[in-house]
Amino acid sequence: MTLATIVLALVTLERLIELWIARANTARLLAAGGQEHAPGHYRAIVLLHAAWLAGLWVLARDAPVQTGWLVAFLGLQAVRIWVLATLGRRWTTRIIVVPGERLEQSGPYRYVAHPNYLVVVGEIAVLPLALSMPLYALVFSILNAAVLTVRIRAENAALDSAVRRSPSRGSQ
Repeated sequence: MTLATIVLALVTLERLIELWIARANTARLLAAGGQEHAPGHYRAIVLLHAAWLAGLWVLARDAPVQTGWLVAFLGLQAVRIWVLATLGRRWTTRIIVVPGERLEQSGPYRYVAHPNYLVVVGEIAVLPLALSMPLYALVFSILNAAVLTVRIRAENAALDSAVRRSPSRGSQ
């Protein structure tokens, strides 16, 4: 078993655990009165991430691993854990707004509005670079930028409308 295979197996396991957490949190948020916003683009996100990971399995499972890029990828995982820990039961892969909830302003959200998306941007580029695939990193980074442009606009619109409708949130 190569180091690339081990890395891909761990990333795959991480993604499966995240999907399980996201589904549980989605159900909990919806049960608490949350509403999903702009679900139309969600399939594109899932397809992009699935194609990215499947392609890495097909093309890079025996690739040489670039240690520096692997360390950068591990650093991104630390930030991902920070994001998930900060949001806790509110973290999900969908855009769900619960009336009356406040926007998170602690953890990485003190510094940037969408830290999870910054992590995703990094991962989409850095893991292929760690597996010696710079063109793959570029192609999927471009595709990811297109999907994230739609996603961030939709999320900002959902959050802005929730802040305006919720008197308990004040101006943020």
